Amino acid sequence: MNPIIEMLKANNISDDKINDIFQVLTQNPLAAMATISELGIPQENIQVVLAKVMQNPALIKEAVNELGLDFSKVEAAKEQLQK
Repeated sequence: MNPIIEMLKANNISDDKINDIFQVLTQNPLAAMATISELGIPQENIQVVLAKVMQNPALIKEAVNELGLDFSKVEAAKEQLQK
């Protein structure tokens, strides 16, 4: 299982909420971070996952694919952030 999804599940985040988070992530990564911070997950857990993502950005693509979402939307959102 993807470590991002695994961390969310370990913190009792429902599958529906996980899907919602990644839907937001594919549209607006900054909004996704705000959503994640509102879940009550201990900051140290979030930092561990962020460190993993920084070392291996493909983890986001793997999680999006695992959830059956469209990764091209993540790429489009990333391009918008760079403008």
